[in-house]
This record gives sequence, C-alpha cells and structure tokens, in this order.
Amino acid sequence: MTDISTFMTTDHKSCDNTFVEFENAIAAENWSELTVSWKLFSKQLAHHFKMEETVLFPEFESATGMTQGPTAVMRAEHEQMRGLITEIETAIEDKDADQCQGVADTLMIMIQQHNMKEEQMLYPMADQHVDSNQVIASMKSIL
Repeated sequence: MTDISTFMTTDHKSCDNTFVEFENAIAAENWSELTVSWKLFSKQLAHHFKMEETVLFPEFESATGMTQGPTAVMRAEHEQMRGLITEIETAIEDKDADQCQGVADTLMIMIQQHNMKEEQMLYPMADQHVDSNQVIASMKSIL
C-alpha cells in the first residue's frame, strides 16, 4: 500500500528529472532536444496539477472542511507556475535561450518551494484525513 506522500513525491521527482533534461538542453541551445524535453515536462506538470486539482484537493477539502487553507495556496501557486510556463513557451518560440533560462530558473525555484510545502505539510495531512487508496486510484485514472 502506497500513501499519498510517497505517490505524489515520486511524481515530483519524475517531473524534476525531466526538467533537468530541459535545462541541459537550454544550456546547449539544442532547440530540437529542448522542445522535446519541454513538451514532456509541461505535459507531466499539467498531469500532476490535474491530479491534485481534480482529485486530491477536493477530497482533502471535503474531509477536512479546509477550503481556504493549504489547497488554496497550492492552487494559487499552480496559477503562478502556469504563467511562467507561458513565458517559457514564448521564449522557445522566439528561440531566446537567455529568456528561456531566466524564466526556467524562476520556475525551478518556485517548483522546489511548492513541492517542499506539499511534501512536508499537505500530503502528510492528506494521508491522515482521506482514504489514500481511493484517492491514489482516482488520481491514477486521470489522463
């Protein structure tokens, strides 16, 4: 039996590994590799957000009654990250490596801080308040 903390932290690490490939491609200004790794990363991140926003957060809020607590903060941070994603996509279209690297650095810092909050606070709280097996099964069904 896997808990939410383990399941979601594993997903964070998978996204992080793909992001490193993206950053390496930026540094090499290898636009074809950069585009491929970016598409994979942005797809992984969108999937991660979708699992949280459509399954985990609503289940947590229903179980705890906390709708303006940690899940509200996480949703707001997701929106901020989506804005940075748009900026990176523009930089890729423009083949602007400096802009791409600058925004990628900002996104990575934000992701690291965000993940730490989820891994140290939200996920352990979720493990205490929701049926982890049911929530993980629902998240796994998200396409």
